[in-house]
Amino acid sequence: MFEANRFFVKEEPTNPRQKAEFAPANVMTRNTTTLEQIEGPLAIDGGQLTFKEKDGMDFQAITVQIAGRERVPLLFTVKELVAKASGSSIAEGTTFSGEFAVPSYRTSGFLDPKGRGVSTGYDNAVALPASADAEKLNRANAKRFDLTKGNITMEVAAIDTETGEFGGTFESEQFSDSDLGAIDPLEVKVKGLFYGRVN
Repeated sequence: MFEANRFFVKEEPTNPRQKAEFAPANVMTRNTTTLEQIEGPLAIDGGQLTFKEKDGMDFQAITVQIAGRERVPLLFTVKELVAKASGSSIAEGTTFSGEFAVPSYRTSGFLDPKGRGVSTGYDNAVALPASADAEKLNRANAKRFDLTKGNITMEVAAIDTETGEFGGTFESEQFSDSDLGAIDPLEVKVKGLFYGRVN
C-alpha cells in the first residue's frame, strides 16, 4: 500500500538566475491518494532484493493545486514498478529504489471540449481545415497517448519478523498530465507512507 500525503509541483522561478524548485500543492480530489492491494514477486538476485509490481489498484487520478495558482492533474501510480535494494533480507533502513511507468492521465477515448481525441472525435477544431496543420495549432489537434517514466525511493522504518510486515516512507517523482500532448507536463514530487507484507 502507498499512501500519499504530500505533493509538490516544480515551478519555474520568476528570477532567471534561480533554479526551479518544488512548491507545496494541496489535493483537490478526495479519498484518491492511496494505492492498494499491489502484488508482485520479491526475489533475491545477485545479492540484491528485487520487487516487480504485477497487479493491484496501482493508479489514482488526482488533481493538486499550487497555493493560489493553477490546478495540476496527475495519475499517481507505481505501474510496472521494478524496485531494488542491496542485501538479502528486509531490515530497518533497507532502501528500495526503482522506476515505474506513468500512463497518460486521459485514455484514447477522451474528447477535449472541442471534440478532439486520440482514437475518436474531430481531427481539428478550426474553421479552415488547411489551418489545422499550422505549427501553433498542430500540437493541440494531434492528440497522443504519452507514456513517461517515474522513479521512487522507499525506506523501511519498521519490520515485524513474525508476520512478515514492514513499512516506512516513500518519495517518488513523476510527470503530470500533458492534455494528450497539447501542453508540457510538470514535474511532481509525491511523499508518503508505504506498507508491505512478505508471504
